[in-house]
Amino acid sequence: MSKKILLIDGNSLAFRAFYAMYQQLDRMVTPEGLHTNALVAFNNFLESIVLPMQPDMALVAWDARSGKETFRGDLYEEYKSGRDKAPAEFKEQFPYMREMVAAHGLHNYEQIGLEADDIIGTLSRVGMAAGDKVIIITGDQDLTQLATDDVTVKITKKGVTQVEVYTPDFIMEKFGITPAQIIDKKALTGDTSDNYPGVTKIGEKTALKLLKEYHDLDNLYAHVDEMKQSKMKENLINDKEVAYRAQKLATIITDAKLEIGLDDIEYHGPKTAGLVDLFEKLHFKQALTKVRAHQLIDQDDDSADTSMEQAHFKPVSELTKDALNKLVKEDTLAFQIETTGDNYHTADLIGFALGNDKVGYFASRDFSLFEEDGMKQIVEDENIKLQLFNAKEHWVLAHRLGLTLAGVDFDFLLVAYLLDTVGNDNVLSTLAGRFDHYLPDDESVYGKGAKFAIPEEKTVVLDHIGQKAQTVFALRDQAFSDLDEHKQTHLYHDIELPLSFVLAKMEAQGFKVNEERLAKMGQEMEEQIASLKEEIFAMAGEEFNINSTKQLGTLLFEKMGLPVIKKTKTGYSTAVEVLEKLAPQAPIVDHILQYRQLAKLKSTYVDGLLAVVDQQDQKVHTRFLQTLTQTGRLSSVDPNLQNIPMRTEAGRKIRHAFVPSHEDWEIFGADYSQIELRVLASITEDPAMEHAFVEDHDIHAETARKVFGLGDDAEVSSDQRRTAKAVNFGIVYGISDYGLSKNLNIARKDAKSFIDTYFQEFPKIHDWMNAIKEKAHKDGFVETIEHRRRYLPDINAKNFNTRSFAERTAMNSPIQGSAADIIKIAMIKVDRALKEKNLEAKMLVQVHDELVFECPKEELETLRETVTQVMDSAVKLAIPLKVESHSGPTWYEAK
Repeated sequence: MSKKILLIDGNSLAFRAFYAMYQQLDRMVTPEGLHTNALVAFNNFLESIVLPMQPDMALVAWDARSGKETFRGDLYEEYKSGRDKAPAEFKEQFPYMREMVAAHGLHNYEQIGLEADDIIGTLSRVGMAAGDKVIIITGDQDLTQLATDDVTVKITKKGVTQVEVYTPDFIMEKFGITPAQIIDKKALTGDTSDNYPGVTKIGEKTALKLLKEYHDLDNLYAHVDEMKQSKMKENLINDKEVAYRAQKLATIITDAKLEIGLDDIEYHGPKTAGLVDLFEKLHFKQALTKVRAHQLIDQDDDSADTSMEQAHFKPVSELTKDALNKLVKEDTLAFQIETTGDNYHTADLIGFALGNDKVGYFASRDFSLFEEDGMKQIVEDENIKLQLFNAKEHWVLAHRLGLTLAGVDFDFLLVAYLLDTVGNDNVLSTLAGRFDHYLPDDESVYGKGAKFAIPEEKTVVLDHIGQKAQTVFALRDQAFSDLDEHKQTHLYHDIELPLSFVLAKMEAQGFKVNEERLAKMGQEMEEQIASLKEEIFAMAGEEFNINSTKQLGTLLFEKMGLPVIKKTKTGYSTAVEVLEKLAPQAPIVDHILQYRQLAKLKSTYVDGLLAVVDQQDQKVHTRFLQTLTQTGRLSSVDPNLQNIPMRTEAGRKIRHAFVPSHEDWEIFGADYSQIELRVLASITEDPAMEHAFVEDHDIHAETARKVFGLGDDAEVSSDQRRTAKAVNFGIVYGISDYGLSKNLNIARKDAKSFIDTYFQEFPKIHDWMNAIKEKAHKDGFVETIEHRRRYLPDINAKNFNTRSFAERTAMNSPIQGSAADIIKIAMIKVDRALKEKNLEAKMLVQVHDELVFECPKEELETLRETVTQVMDSAVKLAIPLKVESHSGPTWYEAK
């Protein structure tokens, strides 16, 4: 039986790996200062391309030194000369490449006097002679000359994880030549990469034409005298020696005397202990989690190292009523419910698990057990401390089962998020790996399309859910200890955990949509879109696909002759900012912008919303993502109610379709006025800005007077106020003079002048920004008023642009994050106040700094007074918070 031999060109793929992730060079650095971008890409290559092949033999060939120190260097002194020196950041990673290869179970090999190509060429022919199938992976086209029916050459493209497969048939189809003719093609053209010449002024196109006619170099020169007189003929004759030298340089050795054979490169799979050691050394947390998970799946693997003892799970038994009677007497239990998808409002329930280390762990797929008194008590008794992952999801799932989740003590999802928001993927297996606890991820257990193709084998499912419960139970003390060390315990207990239940109730409550009204809007938009299309076609003088960037670009820039503002790799740019600049020059462009806007509104916010309305209650039940953003702000998905456009009237009208759940009820909205600027004034204690807010002056008008040098009582024009507003909010986001110039469409020097004047007038803001940047460089993170941390891995990056972005983030994160803290605290206190006053009003949505409610008309004024008072006093700042409120029969009219 033939075997599969895998041969890898180490040097070419190492370089490819380095440049594949070159843009992230300064971000990928270990605490010890080792760059890891090439190592990450190389590891991705080994995991995604190599390991799935499961070869019988595998080897990575390396150049022993430089190509000059082989027969090719003797043949042509300038061979491979003139190449740029390898960057120091690459060279420092190179030694770890071989360690990575070995840890993945492949063999490294190099031999003095040979290039990696020659090692691969020789072993490929040894494999062929043995009747085996050979796969070569490289980033170098030279190796395609080795392709045969039994040797396939795979060339990496777009980094290192995508390949193009070269077989003799493919080479013939692509170039019109055989693999052997590739050598003679290079004999004629030379190779600029390896720095050797071919025949003067013969490029690839001419070389292919000659080989098609004459087949090979020998036959070409046998008939060169018969050619018509031309400069090409003259060059061929004059450069004959050069061509034959290039042929020798291009030819890969296939019969070298190697010190190894096929028996020496047998592949037996990755070496787990080696991978663990390497990934720990390189701080590859996600890769480490993955390898731990695979260890757990194969518990019988003799190569599993002893460090995995910590990950051995207790057996999981099926839950019975007797077991339930034991569990209900415990004061602390792990609890885990599993569903078929991320949207837990609609996902099917798979199973659940509960238990602790003392009594044991139990799981079941029988959700009728939630009707038992014991299960009800476990879920609803505040005195039973539950340890789980994602309290909000579990509250909603319990609600679906007719229960109210009560006694949550530890939500690992929230704690992990607070401890480190960077790279947070909200996946239990990954986050647990940060704490050196490892369990299989869902994909490893359920297969691709995790959690949608549940194994029929019940014990597989129950064991997996039970292992999740055990993991969370084991993590509590360590995670809480870290939280305490970060001074974030109050942030968890007083804000994030109680907020998760407020959000869960909002999600379950839902927001009613008048489907008939929304459908009518869609119909009106469809008519407007059709009308715009006709007008656009009339102006263009032809019909075309407006949604096609290529067709639109051809029309605007070639047929209509409009100036080309920006080009991309694929042609003319027709992005919004480009069209906005062209609009004054051609009415058709304004129509195209209107068309795009309406088409987006209809598809995303009319059709999109209608598709997710729950037909049981005519509501949309958004999910609030509490652990997504690095600033602490909430996000909304399925559907996203925070992104309904508000800048245009057409966008705002979408809110007409959002109505109260009951007749004679109203929609009520309350939002913080200029909260980020008030936070900025409070944190920096700048007297000028504090004075403006304390006296309730128009902050943008006050700023305009200062940056334009106007008197204290001078009238401010709308343009001056607009500029000042852009400066105010730009400062919050650490804007540069370039960014401000683009926002205001003014000269960069004028933008710089505004910013300089601003800092002169508000000096304490400038001082604070310098101080916060210095602190970020020292600590690696910044904090909000509630000690929410934002880690900044790029703050000390070598690259100026990368470092500058991190510095701007350091300046704006305490402001944005503190504003997020305030609205969260307000939500918790408002929810509590509604209960205390026995109001029927329901909180429905949070949109940035706004809270939206529905309430009976007779409660409206009580609600307005309650919400305003609570929000005003949610957090005590040096300056007052200000709340504005609105109400009406729809969400549109409540703004």
